[in-house]
Amino acid sequence: MARRHYHLLCALQDLREFKSPPPLGKRAFFSRIQASNGPESAVRMLFLADDLLEREAVLSGEIEVEEADLAVLSVSQATDAEPLPSFLISDDSAGREASRHGPAVDVIWGAYFSHAAGVAERLASRFLGQWVAYEVGLRNTMVRIRAETLGLDPGPYLIVEELGKSHASFSRELDEWKRAPNPLEGLESLERSRWKWVTEHEPWYEFTDDEVVAYGAKLLVLIRWHRITREKTAGKNDAV
Repeated sequence: MARRHYHLLCALQDLREFKSPPPLGKRAFFSRIQASNGPESAVRMLFLADDLLEREAVLSGEIEVEEADLAVLSVSQATDAEPLPSFLISDDSAGREASRHGPAVDVIWGAYFSHAAGVAERLASRFLGQWVAYEVGLRNTMVRIRAETLGLDPGPYLIVEELGKSHASFSRELDEWKRAPNPLEGLESLERSRWKWVTEHEPWYEFTDDEVVAYGAKLLVLIRWHRITREKTAGKNDAV
């Protein structure tokens, strides 16, 4: 019989609407998952994606490591003082071959999504598997558009294409993104699209592992948007 998470899901605050303040951070949510015997492996995989984004921000100097809300990676891993989890690191021969086909960060993302798809299959998590397909497809779709704009070959920058939804599946997202008058509103349109996608695919009142994972996916959208707007506000204050 599938595990049901009545108490956990009923105790969590509602995620009201896109752009509303996140009611808790990644570490706080992950702690609740662990304390409630929730779907720890699936949520860990989901949150690792956001940790990798924050790691990129730390390494590029966009944020200080103390500002990162890391749930899976350690501070040492986020600063490259320690290696990333082994499944994100290619062996020497594979790593050399991958580096010929794209930036190192894309190699990491390819390894991440491949592993996440495997976790979804092992756990029989339909939502996590669909989320991987959506995120890979959206990422590759944006790569194609940006490469076309810059007159570049998108091939070296595409990741695990076999796992992603087709380019044609993202007409709604592309239409909204193209209508954005500036980069910030373009980012907003992509995060809004993610919110809509989760809303369309999340289980309702089933109290299953997948419903908990879907809650985490929506929470990540709110956390990312809060982070984006926080950085925008900080930038304005710095300019004053």
